This record gives sequence, structure tokens and C-alpha cells, in this order.
Amino acid sequence: MKALALPTHRNGAGVVPVFQTVDQIMVEERAAAFGKRSIKTSAKLAGLKLAISMMDLTTLEGKDTPGKVAFLCRKAMQPADPRYEVPPCAAVCVYPNLVRAAKKFLGDSGVKVASVATGFPSGLMPLKLKLEEVRSAARDGADEIDMVIDRGVFLAGDYNRVADEIAAIKEACGEAHLKVILETGELQSYDNVRIASEIAMRAGGDFIKTSTGKVSPAATMPVTLVMLEAIRDYFYETGMRIGMKPAGGIRTAKQALAYLVMVKETLGDDWLTPDLFRFGASTLANDVLMQIAKTVDGRYQSADYFSLP
Repeated sequence: MKALALPTHRNGAGVVPVFQTVDQIMVEERAAAFGKRSIKTSAKLAGLKLAISMMDLTTLEGKDTPGKVAFLCRKAMQPADPRYEVPPCAAVCVYPNLVRAAKKFLGDSGVKVASVATGFPSGLMPLKLKLEEVRSAARDGADEIDMVIDRGVFLAGDYNRVADEIAAIKEACGEAHLKVILETGELQSYDNVRIASEIAMRAGGDFIKTSTGKVSPAATMPVTLVMLEAIRDYFYETGMRIGMKPAGGIRTAKQALAYLVMVKETLGDDWLTPDLFRFGASTLANDVLMQIAKTVDGRYQSADYFSLP
């Protein structure tokens, strides 16, 4: 397990971590501006298809079954009629007990299997059990693990404990990539989002992710911008590219395009790939597919034309 290297300074209480503070007004004004960009038809169509390729189709309900997972996998592999030339989605995200089913249905399609773990969505589980859940999902074939931090521990200021858990879970992932869910809706401030982002990256996360989708507010553009700026600064410092995944609350194609503009203008074209940017959204795919059909055919298809997510 690697030790966390946080920037520090010394005061009367000893050595304490120091993080960059966030200018709330500037972040919110800049985030709002991304939604006002005018995108021409050809660029819009390319952006919509790119958004589909970045989606983690997700089912995280108590009534999930292998049959439901199979349905989701088929949609991930072929989201629309072949004539629209829509790429496959990036991944299917399921609970650990359904990883084997998802792996079986996806086969060698290239669509990855992601699994939530570590006591999702609360994160309130002993570390020993968290690690076993992660190892089990990885053994069953998960390509990616979406863990959730313990927000209570974080808000109590015990940053090293949060970091140690992330590092231990990263080790338990083996070859699987680790996405660290911050649950930003419970972190209370942009400064806390920035701190949690830095901790997650320095502790070994391959992606940082806004939300579980179970808490409101989930992903917002200002929160995502704070996290993107943390990724940018970490890249400047270390040369390491960390991925980003806004999840929950993104429902329309227009919103998805605004997020892509924000990524491009904050991090550059290198991040406009499913390897470094994902959408976690259960209802977004159908709206994007409807907009693709409208752009290609010149008219909207009925919502019933597309399978439910």
C-alpha cells in the first residue's frame, strides 16, 4: 500500500495538509457558460456519438436479475439501429453478485464490466468486508471497481484514513481500474470536493466520480468543474492522467454536450475518450439516441422506438 503524499505546512498544531481553495463565484459562472456554447450540426452529431461511447449503462436496484443485466448488455453493445453508426457504450455497471452474468453476456465485445463495491452507496462497512467485496468482484471478472468513500470519516477531517482505505482497495482491485466515488452531494462545499478529489488521486484512484446516483444533488456542472480542475493540476504536477465520471442527474443530450465542452476546454482533447471520461446516467442514453436520430433523419423518433435503459 503506498503512502499518501499530501502537500503540508506546519503551524501550532504541527504538520497539517494544505489544499487549494475554490473560488465559488468563478466556478459557478464558468460552469454556466459551458451550456451556452453553439454547436453546429456535424460537430453535434460527433459529440452525441462520443457521449454514447462514454456511457456506463447502469442498473443498481434491489430487483436486478441476470435477465435484466442481459438486456442492458445488449443495449450497451448495440445502442441503436446500425444505420445510425452509433458506437458501443463504454461499460455496464452492476452489483458484485451480477458481475459474472454481465461478463458472460458481454463476452469479447469490448464493453467493460464495472461493479460498485465497498458498501455502496453508504460506504459504511468494515474495511475487511469492503476488501473482500472488491476481491470477489475482481475475481468474477470486473474490469472496473466503483468504490465509495466514507463521507463521515472525511467530514471528520480524518483524511489519512480515507486515503488509506482507497489505497488498500486499489491494491485489492488487482488489474481492475478503480473509480473513487466522492458523493459530492454530501461533502457540503466546493473546497471539500477539491480536497476529496486530491486525496482520491494521490491514494491511487484511476478515476474520480461525483456520485452514487442515490443522493441529491448528484452531478452538477460546477462540482464537475472543480474536479476537472483538480485533475488538471494533478496532471501538471505529476504527468499522470486521471479519469473523470460525473454520475446522476444528467438526463439530456444538451447537458451531455455541455459536459464535453467543459472537458475539452479544461483538460483538452486527450480527455475526450472513454478511457478518461465517462457518464454515469441511467436515463441519459435514450435522449442522446433520440437526438442522433433527429440529426440524421431530420425528425424525432418516438421515445418508444428506443429500449429502456
